[in-house]
Amino acid sequence: SAHLRASPQTAIFSLMSEFRNLSLLQRFKCVDLSFPGSPQCFTIRSETGTVLVASELAITEFDPRTKEVHKEVSLTAEDYLPEDGSGVVVAIQDLPDQESVCVATGSGDVILYNLSTSQLECVGSVESGLTGMTWSPDQELVTLTTGQETIIMMTKDFEPITEVAINQDDFGEGARKVRIWNRECVLQATSEVVNGLEQPLCWKPSGSLIASTQRHPNKHSVVFMEKNGLLHGDFTLPFGKEQVKVKELLWNSDSTVLAVWMEDLKPGENDHPNTYIQLWTVGNYHWYLKQSVHFGSEPLRAPACVCWDPEKPLRLHLLTRGWASYTYNWGWSTERSHGTDCHDNANVAVIDGDKILVTTFRQCVIPPPMCAFELQLPVPVNLVTFRSQAQRTNELAALTADGHIYVYGQGESRNLKRDSNIMLFRISHLHFLYSGGGVENGGVPGVSGFKVISAPLTDLTSVDVSSGAGNYKNFRIFKTLLHFMQCLFFLNSWCWSFLRSDVPVDGFVISLCHSLRNGTVALQLDDGQIRKIHMGQSKKDKNYITFSVLVTKSWLVCSLECLFSQVASNISSFVVYDDFLLLTTHSHMCHCLNLSTLSIKGLQSALSSDANQNDETVRKVERGSRIVSVVPQDTRLILQMPRGNLETIHHQALVLAQLRKWLDSLRFKDAFECMRKLRINLNLVYDHNPTVFLANIEMFLKQIDSINYINLFLTELKEEDTTTTMYPCPSRSASSSASGKGGKKVDIICDALRSTMEILDPQKYCLCILTSHVRKTTPELEIALQKVHELRGDSVSAEEALKYLLFLVNVNELYEHSLGTYDFDLVLMVAEKSQKDPKEYLPFLNMLKTLEPSYQRYTIDKHLKRYRKALHHLSKCGEEHFTELLNLVKDQRLYSDALELCSSNSEQYKTLSVAYAEHLVEQQQAEQAGLLLWRCGENARALQAFVSCTSWRNALAVATHIPLPPEQLTLLARDLAEKLLEARRHTQAALCLEQYAKDCEEAISALIQGAAWEEALRLIYLYNRQDIIETDLKSALLDAHSNQASFLESQKALFIRHKNRLTVVRELKAKARLELFDEDGPDCADAELYSEASSVMTGSHLGSKYSRSNSGVSSRSSKNRRKAEGKKHSLKEGSPFEDIALLNALTQIIIIEVHSLLKALVLFQFDGAASSLQRDYGELLQLMETALPEIWTDNLQQGQTPLTGPNSTSNSIMASFQQQRPAVPQHGEYFQ
Repeated sequence: SAHLRASPQTAIFSLMSEFRNLSLLQRFKCVDLSFPGSPQCFTIRSETGTVLVASELAITEFDPRTKEVHKEVSLTAEDYLPEDGSGVVVAIQDLPDQESVCVATGSGDVILYNLSTSQLECVGSVESGLTGMTWSPDQELVTLTTGQETIIMMTKDFEPITEVAINQDDFGEGARKVRIWNRECVLQATSEVVNGLEQPLCWKPSGSLIASTQRHPNKHSVVFMEKNGLLHGDFTLPFGKEQVKVKELLWNSDSTVLAVWMEDLKPGENDHPNTYIQLWTVGNYHWYLKQSVHFGSEPLRAPACVCWDPEKPLRLHLLTRGWASYTYNWGWSTERSHGTDCHDNANVAVIDGDKILVTTFRQCVIPPPMCAFELQLPVPVNLVTFRSQAQRTNELAALTADGHIYVYGQGESRNLKRDSNIMLFRISHLHFLYSGGGVENGGVPGVSGFKVISAPLTDLTSVDVSSGAGNYKNFRIFKTLLHFMQCLFFLNSWCWSFLRSDVPVDGFVISLCHSLRNGTVALQLDDGQIRKIHMGQSKKDKNYITFSVLVTKSWLVCSLECLFSQVASNISSFVVYDDFLLLTTHSHMCHCLNLSTLSIKGLQSALSSDANQNDETVRKVERGSRIVSVVPQDTRLILQMPRGNLETIHHQALVLAQLRKWLDSLRFKDAFECMRKLRINLNLVYDHNPTVFLANIEMFLKQIDSINYINLFLTELKEEDTTTTMYPCPSRSASSSASGKGGKKVDIICDALRSTMEILDPQKYCLCILTSHVRKTTPELEIALQKVHELRGDSVSAEEALKYLLFLVNVNELYEHSLGTYDFDLVLMVAEKSQKDPKEYLPFLNMLKTLEPSYQRYTIDKHLKRYRKALHHLSKCGEEHFTELLNLVKDQRLYSDALELCSSNSEQYKTLSVAYAEHLVEQQQAEQAGLLLWRCGENARALQAFVSCTSWRNALAVATHIPLPPEQLTLLARDLAEKLLEARRHTQAALCLEQYAKDCEEAISALIQGAAWEEALRLIYLYNRQDIIETDLKSALLDAHSNQASFLESQKALFIRHKNRLTVVRELKAKARLELFDEDGPDCADAELYSEASSVMTGSHLGSKYSRSNSGVSSRSSKNRRKAEGKKHSLKEGSPFEDIALLNALTQIIIIEVHSLLKALVLFQFDGAASSLQRDYGELLQLMETALPEIWTDNLQQGQTPLTGPNSTSNSIMASFQQQRPAVPQHGEYFQ
């Protein structure tokens, strides 16, 4: 009967990675099950993993691992089936939602078996009988095919929907059609007439294809149809056209594997046909036979029922006619060679029926289904593995479906002898550890590039290593299980084995891994544990093995699970190479992690975080990419895309690791060529280890041995340390990347290379030497040009060298520098290579040739705007050019340089000094101008300069030096005193009036005006002018007292007002912040605006809209910046930064010094005024000290940055924000 399934989506063939094989992980076997009747059909309970099998007598539920029977109910007790065993069960289906099992019998009954109550219920019956039953994948619909060749569609509650005729009469003899109905049982399509189409029919779960079989005149094929009935692809079965009959086709749940159940048409030796199950996969529109399971011709071993597990796509359940249950667990694996040296060809082997497709990725990248080598074997292959021995990892072994092992090696055949103690093991996992000896070539067909180095083994001895009931927990060196046994053994040679150890393992081994470095073997158990085999020698036993739970990082990461704790769940493929774990994720990233420094937490962090721009460990890849292989001792990583094509990438982590190895081993050429090909910055050659590079420059030059490559290296140099910016190494210390010597990196390398090249062969490295001059931080173009000029007649022509220089330097710039060498032959040589018109430069050069040498160089330097050199040359041209020199000095402001060139006693020196002083006066530096004029004897002009800048001491000194008449000196002193009083420099003004103007009364008045009470009293008593005490001093003291009292009162009121307002603003912000967090949560952009911390941290962590809008102010004018800063400190109520402005205003409150005033008040018996002033002052200080904790809270004192980031919570962010405050100010800082 046809299997009718509703297709959930439309798709074509699944394009999976063709480089993966199916490996058997586990097989559970239950034999001699004592159940009534003979098995007819079965179903799997996905919730419990148990099997529900129906016979002509009963329904039985049992566990395939333990043989434990959970339930059994008779179908004959209530007359659903006859007791004589003639009844037929056509289908059985588990219904998890209904906790029931639906059974359809050939007599027409549809029965529900309730698993909770173990009750049977007939929900319907068809008089004509039933030939088939199928439920839709969502178990909402059920279809029945009847004996009257009709289809009945019903709901899950068995409510009839419709009944339609199949109309098989129209199919014709030998030609058949396929009809497709939709979920409403409306005929959607009828296929074309397909000659030889057979009865198997299976709808692909994840696509729109329907699989069937077709017998052609010359072949037997599995064909595919679209749901519109059109043919869509096929593949040929590896049998003759009349050799087998396909009993059933079965897609697994994720549509990646198609199982073909067949049996021979002609009986075998015991008059019974052989039975086969083959597993096929597709990739790039090519179908691969991955597994072939042969059951022989024994009737009781033949499968009675076969089905895929509904939950685990690669689990196959099988029940034989002799009541033996088999459960196979397969897994995807990529069989690649394990070598880590350059002898390994990065082989990958793909099983394709009786062929092994081998691709050597070191030599070529060939997309499947093509390959580099094709190994033909006589029967289908089930397992292939590569040898795990250094320098022999290109050799492989294959296990065929009939239990033979074939071994292939690259190169010439060896003379091998057959060992007399050969034993055959039927195995499911085959890994090579050791090898010695062998057998002669048995004539098995080989292939170019591969030689067969052993004959197929024959089953000489039957070895049973299993324990009872099919639960195998003793392993002899390698786990084996195909059909009969599960064991672990050493391969002491290629093709036979001696049992060396028998060690119990607590669990089922599902995979193995062998380390080339230390020879240990890791076993992965089905419960997730990983165990390591320690192999060694003991005194008593020649060989012994111990087990331990594996705890090393490498193995833990390889398994991605340890101690039942999941490390990562988004891994699509991975491989371990050298010190690296390479893996791809479902988020389309390829990680390359160093195992020597990696921890479990580090792995989890690397896989969960976004990649840094310069993170060498991760890169993006195409969606669905999987790792195929890594080329050892190379930088190539082979990836396969979902559509089947291959891509070779050079993962930066692999590249940099290989480069570091080469540089550490001084293999500069290999590193340089790799960096050049993969566009790695060449600065890494030096930056990796500057000291080593500088010590081996000669080796570097000899290995590179290419002028172009050396020039390329020099031109790419830059000051940046690439080991800290572009290519940071996680395990590298900061000190190891420091420069080898002091100075600029580029200059160090250029000088070191140039000095070595000049010693080795200056002619050979001529162009490189020129490059080293040009590439310095300050290009030495003149030196380079001079060396070009010196090359005339050498092996490297000056013209070639000049042409190369023009490639490095702009031609106009080079022309200017050649002119600066004052060598006209060199200038003409450069000019001829430029685009300049001779009419432009020849007249200029001819004019220069007519000039006196010093004036000629002056003219050239002035033309090149090298004014200091021009000044130097012009100073040698004589006094007749002094006017021109003075103009040059004034125009270019070269006063200091000019003064150094002249004698201090010369007239030219004096003229230059006067000009320099005039320039200083213009620059508002009159005091320096006065000193310069005084120095050269221009005393009158110096006095004028000192007076203009109120340099009163220098002015009076010059006036005394001149000397000025007493009357003029008095006037000068009074004039200076007036300016000092305007500048509130009262004490200095009093000194001028007392000592130079001889006016003590005015001096005392100035001191009283400046509140210098003690100095005023000194002069009053010095000059006996006690009358001034009564007339001026006491009234000034009372006025000062009044002003101070008023000022203290105003400051007190201002302080109280700002303090109270700050309290109100903080309360408002706290309330607004809570409301904002309640509405939008902590991620709201304005949340920080209402934080006290954000208010104080004005530039660091403001995350509000105001801070974002002000972030662009820095690029505007200074006026706008000042305006924006002013808004930030605005005391306007309601402004966003009002609390900042209030804090700033509080810090600006100043209390002036009143100590001298208080002493003067007490002296003249103004005790009341002094007491009141001291009291007011003390009260204000006390008020400020009391308010300090209120203004500068404890949170503001800590000054910590907010704790934000991907690991923060809203509570932690709020707590950290509330802890942001500046430090508590000291009294002297704010209240002065």
